[in-house]
Parts: sequence; C-alpha cells; structure tokens
Amino acid sequence: MRKFIILIIFSYSIKTAFAQDKWTLEKCVNYAIENNIQLKQADLNVRVSKGVFTQSKMQILPNLNANANQQYSFGRSIDPYTYEFSDNNIKSNNFSISSSINLFNGLQTINTIRQNNINLLSGIQDVEKLKNDIALNIAAAFLQILYNEDIYDVAILQKDITTQQVTRTEKLVEAGSLAKGNLLEAEAQLATEELKVINAENQLNMSYLNLKQILDLDTVENFKIDKPQISNPEEKVYLPSVNQVYSEAITNLPQIKSAEFKVRSSEIGLSIARGKISPRLTMTGSYGTGYSSSRMLGKYVPTTVEIGKTASGESVFSTYSEYFPEDYPFNDQIKDNASTSLSFGLSIPIFNNWYVNSGISNAKISLLNSEYNLELARKQLFKEIQQAHADANAALNKFFASKKAKISIEESFNYTQQKFDVGLVSNLDYNIAKNNLAKAKSDMLQAKYDFIFKTKILDFYRGNQIKL
Repeated sequence: MRKFIILIIFSYSIKTAFAQDKWTLEKCVNYAIENNIQLKQADLNVRVSKGVFTQSKMQILPNLNANANQQYSFGRSIDPYTYEFSDNNIKSNNFSISSSINLFNGLQTINTIRQNNINLLSGIQDVEKLKNDIALNIAAAFLQILYNEDIYDVAILQKDITTQQVTRTEKLVEAGSLAKGNLLEAEAQLATEELKVINAENQLNMSYLNLKQILDLDTVENFKIDKPQISNPEEKVYLPSVNQVYSEAITNLPQIKSAEFKVRSSEIGLSIARGKISPRLTMTGSYGTGYSSSRMLGKYVPTTVEIGKTASGESVFSTYSEYFPEDYPFNDQIKDNASTSLSFGLSIPIFNNWYVNSGISNAKISLLNSEYNLELARKQLFKEIQQAHADANAALNKFFASKKAKISIEESFNYTQQKFDVGLVSNLDYNIAKNNLAKAKSDMLQAKYDFIFKTKILDFYRGNQIKL
C-alpha cells in the first residue's frame, strides 16, 4: 500500500512538472511536426514512393523462376518421355528453371526509374510544404495568444482604474461632495469593465484552445506558452521589395519545387509513352529435366536357339536379341533428360487499337497540365507575397498612427484624470476618455502583432525559420 501511494505521488509530480513547463513557439512547432497525423500520413506516402522507386530499379535485372510438378496418370496415356501409349499407371516429374531479360524496350524501364525518382522528390517536397503550413498556423495561433494576453492585461488595468474611481466616488458621496447618481454611474462602469475582463479572458482561453487543437493536445493541463519579449517596431523598418522576396521564394519554397518536379515527371512520362512505339527485344533462357516411372533402362541380349535340322542331320540355329528390362533410376533420368534452351524474341508494334497513340496524346495533355500548375503556383506565390508585403506596410503604418494616437489620448486622459480628481469632469466624460485610451491601446497592439506576423511570413518566404 505504501509503494502504491508513493507511485501515485510520483506520477502526479511528473504530470504537474510537465504541465507547468511553458511551451515556446519552437517547441510547439517541433511537437506538431512529430505528432501531426496528416504529416505522418504524408510520410507514409513518401515511403510508398520509395518502395515504387526501388521496385522500378529492380526491373533492370533479369527475372528467375523455378518450377516443379508431379503428375499421376491412370489408364491409357502417353508417356511424356517415350511418347508411347501405356496402360500402366505412370508417375512423372518435371523440373525447370527459366530467366528472361528485356534487352531493349524503347528505354521505358530507364525512364520509369527516372520518373519514380522524380515522383519521390516531389512527394518529399509536399511533406515539407505541409510542415511549413503547420508552422505558419502555429505561429498565427501563438501570436493570437500574445495579443489576447495583452488585451486581457489592458482590461484588467481598466477595471483597476474604475475600481479606484468607485472607491473615490464613494468617499465623495459620503462626504456630500457628489450626488449618489455619480456613484451609480461609476458602479455601472465597473460592471462594464468586469464584463470586458471576462470577455478578454474568454478570448484568451479560446486562443489557447485553438493552439491546443492545432497541436492535438488532450492530456496537457494548465497549458501555457512562454511569452517572449517582443519590442515595438522601430521608426525605420526595412522591408525587402516584393521582387526580392519572390526571387528568393521561387528557389526555396517546397510547393514550387514540387510543381517543378511534377513537370519533369510528366516530361519523362511522355518519353515512356513514346517508347511503346519502338520494337521490344527480349532474351529467354531455360533449363529443364524430368522423370517417368514407365521409362525402363533395359538391354538386348543376343540368344541362339536350334530351330531344326537339315536333311543331312545338321542343326540349324537362329539368333535373336532378347530384351531384359531394368529400372531407370531417378537420378539417371534427371541427368539424361536435361535440356537447355536460349531464345531471343523481337516484338514490333504495328497496330494496337490506337492504344499507344492515345497514351502519347494523354501524356502530352498531362505535361501541359503540369506546366499550367507550375505557372499557377508561381503566380499564386507572387500574389501572396504582394499581399503579405502590402499587409506588413499597412500594419506598420497603422501601428505608428495608433501609437501616436495612443500617446495623445494618454496625455488627454491624464489631464482628464486630474480634472476628475478635483471634480471638474463628470463620470461620463471620464469614462469616455478612459474607453478611448483602452481602444487606442488595443488598436496599437493589434497593429503590432499583425505587423510581426506579416513580417514573419515574408521571412518565411525568403527561407528563414519562423522565430520570435
């Protein structure tokens, strides 16, 4: 019982220690790459492509097949080795080994190997693209948590300010300096601020839930991220041009490489289809032997017998050969019945119901479609980079504008705060100023994290790892 209790405490301690471990963006990305089901399925497809590639390379080698059979014949039948009719039951065995190889088939085998290798490389790039998509989704969810945490802090600060306002108003009402209606307005504002805190907390919890769902986490309790120190954008921020980012992305991104590999695969597929027009030369060799129970290994022995006498009384003799059958041993038959053959075959396609021509036509269409897909991928990438660049510039301008507005509104609020403290400003005007300040802070935070995410996207297109 004591050991059982210790084990429970130890397990709970490990679980608690794991739960309290904060997750960095890098840890989230690595965990998702290691545990994402779709990524595992894509990796299985790559393993299948590797198997197909290996199998195609084996097609260069000659095949080798061995055959053996045993046959029982009852009643009148033909002996397979003497070719004579027999009324006895016959047991026979046949053994053979054969091999064939394609000497030439229009380079279809070589091109198939090349195509399967290209398909394997394309599949690997598809896996890399899926990893990049996962990393971008996690980065977006991670930054959303950071934004919601800051919004939650702003809501808490606003509530604390309103709480102080309620406390001060209570004292002024008790002293008779203010009417009770002012206290009711302050308390109503406090209730509104508390609702904003609850809403901000709910948004924060939902953003955490979103990240946990992307990571497929269901056993980690008290999941928390490691909040990095993210400074505000500087006044002079260098953003690379759209063409510069595109020129780097076109050589780095896996979706472009995958589309290029698919074009190359279609080109080789066209060569394979055209190879079916050429003649096909094959070589086949075989070795065979067998055994039959009806086959005997006998010998003829000359025999002389007296068949009569002449008129003078001399004996007349006749000589003939008498057959004495003997068993034909299995090993001797296997050796004596051996045969070897070597043959060459030439197949020239003349007309195959338009099958070859249709295959060539379809291969040309497939190549054209792959080229269109590559062009579409490039155009889509350029549009995405254009959009990300424009969004980054817009977010940067919005940040500086909202920062300027926040500084001005903050100074105005401090002035309103001073007048409110001496009773020169009503609760309504004070709450309006406070709400304007909260909105200015929210707008600045939103622009800040939007700018950070858009710049990370631009860095990602340039081949840089996403880091905060």
